[in-house]
Formats: sequence, C-alpha cells, structure tokens
Amino acid sequence: MSLHRDASSGDALRRRVPATPFDQHPLLAIWEVTQACDLACAHCRACATPSRDAAELTTDEGKHLLEQIAAMGTPLMVLTGGDPAKRPDLVELVSHGTRAGLTMAVTPSGTPLFTGELLESLRDAGMQRLAVSVDGAAPETHDAFRGVRGSFAESERILRTANALGVPVQVNTSLGPHNLDQIEAMADFVASVRAVLWSVFIVVPTGRATRSLLLPASRLEAALEQLATIAQRGGFDVKTTAAPQFRRVMLQHHERRSTVGILDDVDEAGVVKGPRGINDGVGFVFVSHRGEVFPSGFLPIAAGNVRDASIADVYRGHPMFTQLRDLDAIGGKCGVCPFKRVCGGSRARAFAMTGDMMGEDPLCPYSPPGWNGGSAPPRE
Repeated sequence: MSLHRDASSGDALRRRVPATPFDQHPLLAIWEVTQACDLACAHCRACATPSRDAAELTTDEGKHLLEQIAAMGTPLMVLTGGDPAKRPDLVELVSHGTRAGLTMAVTPSGTPLFTGELLESLRDAGMQRLAVSVDGAAPETHDAFRGVRGSFAESERILRTANALGVPVQVNTSLGPHNLDQIEAMADFVASVRAVLWSVFIVVPTGRATRSLLLPASRLEAALEQLATIAQRGGFDVKTTAAPQFRRVMLQHHERRSTVGILDDVDEAGVVKGPRGINDGVGFVFVSHRGEVFPSGFLPIAAGNVRDASIADVYRGHPMFTQLRDLDAIGGKCGVCPFKRVCGGSRARAFAMTGDMMGEDPLCPYSPPGWNGGSAPPRE
C-alpha cells in the first residue's frame, strides 16, 4: 500500500476519526490591532508605517472579536501590531478580553511610546504576559535590524520595568544571518530579564522580509540543535515560530538522552502519534487590523473577514483551514515524514517559497526513512 495521497481513502478515514480540539478552536489567537509602528524592521511582515489605518477594527468591533474568540473556546489571546501602543484603547481592549475569560498578552515595540505608566495600567487591566522583541545580544545588532537607534535600550527598559511590576515576560527573537553567532549570548540576555519563554522566529519571506534573511537549511538545523540544548538546561522555555521542525529536534534530543524510545506514543514503525503540534491554521489563527482572518501572519491568504462572518465559522469550516489541518494533504517529504504530526513543516514558508502551502518546507534538511527525493517510500 502506497503512502501517496488517495482522496477516496483519505475521506473515508476522516469520517471515522473524531474531531480534535484543534478542529474546533485554536489554542492561540493573534489580533494585529494596528499596523502603525515607529520602527522600520528589516523583516516586518506588516510593512508597518508610523500612521494608523482608518480601516482598522474599531473599539466596539474589537470587543466583539474578543468575545467571539472566547466563545469558541480559545484560551490565549495576543494583541500585536505594528505597535499596539499606537491604539489609545489598548487598556480598554485588554480589560474587555480579560472579563471575557481570555488570557491576554501584548507585544509592544521597543519605543518610548510604551511607558511604565501604560504597562502598569495594562497589568491592572488583566494583562498576563508581555512579549518584547530583542534581535541581538548587542544594541548594534538589534538596532540595525529594527531600523531605529536606541530600540535595544527601550526593549530592555520595558522588560525590566515589567519585572519590577510583577508582569511575566517573554522575549521574541527573529533568527537570521544577522545574529546567528549570538545564540548563546541571547540566551544569557533572556535569562537576565527573567523571561519565562524565549520565542525564536525563523524568517518567512513575506512583507519586507527577503530571502537574504533566510538561513540555509543545514545552518538552521544546527541552530535548532543549539536551541534544544539551551532548552534542556532549564530556566526558561524555548519555542519556535515558522520552524515546527524544532519539535522533531527536541524529540530526537530526548531519544539520544534516554534509554527508552522517543515517547510512549511512537508506533512500531517510528511514527509519532502524539499530540498535534501547533502550526499555520492548526491551533492558530491570525486576525489583521482590518479584520481579515489568516492561518497565520506569515501565510497571507485571507479566508474571510470578521466584519462579515464569525471567526469560529471561518476557522472551523473554511476549506483552506480544513485542508491545513488535514495531515493527508501535506505533500513532498513532509507528507511522508514520521514526525509530521508534531511538525508538519512550515506551511507559510512552503507557500512563500514554492507557491504551494501544502508542499514540503524548503528549510528542513531531514530526510524521512525511505525518502528518495521525489516519491514516497513503499509501506511494508
């Protein structure tokens, strides 16, 4: 029996398999409350500008969106941008989301606009995590990448002010050629600001980001190995965005350090049957400043607009979202990889680099057992 996709057998299988929680609601929703920002980042997905867009969701529309997200069962909500501090109703939105039952987080830009007073007001409104981008262990690296001198100092100020106010912090880092040699130094910085999580973003060529910011697959793999070692030291958690293969790397690290198999949920063929990893449109949804619904901020294909439709209906029923959650629809070596349940490859990068969102991830060097570079291995 071949591992090639077969539509009829796949449909029959899906009828027998019960819906998973990710089919019903994402674990995480992100709302880009504005595209306005005073930075000029080299990789900006949003191509942000200093001024707000008159077509942004209004305060009332935003509150309705937060209520819908809570009602669909999504626990985690992130307000991002641009720079959320550009919206004068930011505290009001955080307060409303908290009252709706959401765990609210905010990701401000490293500028003077995000004052200590605003941070304190957000804490009092119910904000439970603050995530700030730091893209180098030295100010020169970060400031050059963010396009504004002094941004590193502002980001560090925000993080340390949050420490003093008792707000849990997260550091976001975009990893690329500009800071690849600073991973260990960055880990030291993350520890110094008492972050609970280091979220490492691997660039997807969309928006302002060009392929010049990409790492070769082999160098990315080595970086993920380094991050896995850092994660195992403890002190803070490490996750990646647009590099779901980090989950494979972590599993392989576990296997090398254990006398037992990778996990209890690996079958006799070595196929990981464990919990589904979060990916574009899988446990994740992104809403733009104008209300468009995307599988992620890096996969810019709109599936609808919250001004016209329920976000739950879009996430649960739009053909693009259901296809992204269909493991049988993934092509290339990602489609036959034993780790595809926990990884699945970056759908955003596959789309950006090949035009096929269900194709293989061009930045993963892992070759599945039996893969010959063009067809699936036979099934025993």
